[in-house]
Amino acid sequence: MNDLISLVPEMKVPLIAIIGRPNVGKSTLFNRLIRKRRAITDSTPGVTRDPIFEEWDLEGHTVMLADTGGLKLDQEGLDYLVTEKSYAVLKKADVILLMMDITEVTPEDQTLIEALRPYTDKIILVVNKVDNPGREDQIWEFYSYGIKDVVGISSAHGLGIVEMEEALLEMIDFPENEEMEETEDEEKKEIRIAVMGKPNTGKSTLTNQLTGMESSIVSEIPGTTRDVVTGNFTYKGTDYIVLDTAGIRKKKKVGENVEYYSVNRAISTIDEADIILIIIDSVDGLSEQDKKIANLIVQKGKGVILVLNKWDLIKHVPNQLEAITDRTRFLFPILGFAPLVPLSAKTGEGMDNLLDTVWGVWKQLNKRVETGKFNQKLKGWLERYEIPRGSGTYYKILYGTQTSSKPVYFLLFVNHLKGFPQGYLQYLTNNIRKELGFSSIPLEIHLRERRRKG
Repeated sequence: MNDLISLVPEMKVPLIAIIGRPNVGKSTLFNRLIRKRRAITDSTPGVTRDPIFEEWDLEGHTVMLADTGGLKLDQEGLDYLVTEKSYAVLKKADVILLMMDITEVTPEDQTLIEALRPYTDKIILVVNKVDNPGREDQIWEFYSYGIKDVVGISSAHGLGIVEMEEALLEMIDFPENEEMEETEDEEKKEIRIAVMGKPNTGKSTLTNQLTGMESSIVSEIPGTTRDVVTGNFTYKGTDYIVLDTAGIRKKKKVGENVEYYSVNRAISTIDEADIILIIIDSVDGLSEQDKKIANLIVQKGKGVILVLNKWDLIKHVPNQLEAITDRTRFLFPILGFAPLVPLSAKTGEGMDNLLDTVWGVWKQLNKRVETGKFNQKLKGWLERYEIPRGSGTYYKILYGTQTSSKPVYFLLFVNHLKGFPQGYLQYLTNNIRKELGFSSIPLEIHLRERRRKG
């Protein structure tokens, strides 16, 4: 257990951990405080597995809030790992919000209270589901557990939250130079990476390898990761945030509500990330599901890298990488630009190459080409290969410009929009990639009709 303490991320701000048995409302409280649906809430016991960390503004003070997995008395399957991680978080926490349900006190509650005796000085006992006046009179019974601060709340309806925040403010000593530290943090730029793919391809193992800690539970049980697990690390002076997501399976194989929400949360993570790593099992190869994920990524103009995991199992086969690369380009032409990086998330082999590739893709996503330079290049491309004529229509590109980075979009002003040859746009896309330094990212060319006067 003590070894796990070092695996909780080092916090620059106070850490507040929400602890309790399953189904006492921890994730509901977590989502209410951070004001977004970050943690999955469901009546199924044991939905939250990995700890989830999110910054929270506590009356003008930045703190880190942690939602943890429910602690069970009778453990089976992944419960032991969940419990270990939850205890590791509470040992690092500055304040523990110990949640109980006013409608039911179980043996698990009793066991947890006894286990937390050494941390009594930093515990606030939060009694949940106090959502009517009749239940308010029952709060006094919870003082018998020997914890000084007891607050009754309703995480579902927001009752008692102000009183809980006041108790937190009294317990935490905030540094005097906090405002200066916040300003410096705001100026820092971070690269956000999402790790996606089918179940059991090694997503959580890769996340742990990147962060240098057991941020995500690793198991052979499909669907182990449910929430999006966040970690951070620094590489060559650049800060990174990595988002480990639930494994995405075909809809017909997603049987339970929890997994349904997990998959939807994983897909929505595309919007939050700059670069997505699609993890592919070297033995199994790419699947149609990987292709669907890639389509979503390309549509949103995000960077994408194909990570060929478990490379240590097949790297001894001659020309294997070339064969896999050729097959990928042939079967999935939409990913023709995407770098393919072989590695072993288990051993760490190939990690430097992956992160250097991430940095290269990031630079291309943020690259801007001056309008003058772009039109000079455009003139050469037009002279090299003329635009094919339509049925009685002569097409002409008047000029163009890059309208945005991250995503990378170019805009061309043309004399006729209707029927403009799509093949010619692909020709221009290929030249932009080759000659302007956008070889490894998705990009789009948009057209706007503008007729010359006179």
